[in-house]
Amino acid sequence: MFTRDPQNITELQILMAMMAIRGIYEKHNVQSVNHGVGFNTAAIELLLPTYGERLGLKGKIVPNWEVNPTPTLIPAIESGWIQSIHSFGGEVGMEKYIAARPDVFFVGKDGTMRSNRAFGQMAGQYALDMFVGSTLQIDQYGNSSTVTKGRLSGFGGAPNMGSNPTGRRHSTPAWQSLRPDNDPLGKGQKLVVQMVETFGSNKRPVFVDSLDAVEVRKEAKLQNVPIMIYSEDTTHIVTEEGIAYLYKTDSMAERQAAIEAIAGVTPVGLRSDPAVVKDLRARGIVAFPEDLGVNRNEATRSLLAARNMEDLVKWSKGLYNPPDKFRSWS
Repeated sequence: MFTRDPQNITELQILMAMMAIRGIYEKHNVQSVNHGVGFNTAAIELLLPTYGERLGLKGKIVPNWEVNPTPTLIPAIESGWIQSIHSFGGEVGMEKYIAARPDVFFVGKDGTMRSNRAFGQMAGQYALDMFVGSTLQIDQYGNSSTVTKGRLSGFGGAPNMGSNPTGRRHSTPAWQSLRPDNDPLGKGQKLVVQMVETFGSNKRPVFVDSLDAVEVRKEAKLQNVPIMIYSEDTTHIVTEEGIAYLYKTDSMAERQAAIEAIAGVTPVGLRSDPAVVKDLRARGIVAFPEDLGVNRNEATRSLLAARNMEDLVKWSKGLYNPPDKFRSWS
């Protein structure tokens, strides 16, 4: 259900993953994470044993995960990056591999994985450092939704994983890194990251002035607009242009300017003012690849630890058994 074939990961997604690793995972010392479904997060997982290793980040970031046991995690597990994975549910073809790694997965005496969706959602709300996911639309204020005209995609666990419950008291270095400096009674915040290309696979802009969900609410007579993750909870947005550190903004106008700066040639991005962008970059509210020490020319598929499903099978020492639809070899 959540498996993504590495052969479909693009160089643009690899560039975004490199920026995320440098500008978020490393910067905030992230120790625990939930990855949503998508090629962007799969790219990050497959860059840890290569790009992450080169940066000297092994043993320093993301040893603990709350995520389904997707096969793109196998190279990072086998390379010693991941210490533990607790899962909401299983993933077809991963059964034998999971049984062979009880040191990483929660495995019972019978060799099968012990997953718990309710505990996973609770951990996502109250314990994790970071949620990283994708969406179909982001409005000019930073609200996001996968509900668009003619398409009603479910939110999955994103509203839980991508929220900041006020009852949280569990403190970690990453959580504290978002604590405001000027408030003696301030508290930290979970990192909630949206990774999107500025245009979707349908060639429509992801960044819009108003979400389609606003009209869907009227047509469907819903009580509320079906927003997946609210702007107030979104701390970072990553695109192929760069990263907007929304948690650093002091006003909605500044938040909008940060979003415009990384929204590319979408209608929202075309409003961006170069002078304002220069100021935002100087203050660390927006970062482009060169600001993060990321070389765009290095963003090639050769950087992936596995470039297809066959590579993942090899990494698993033959234990991973991909579903037939992913098999392109005999």
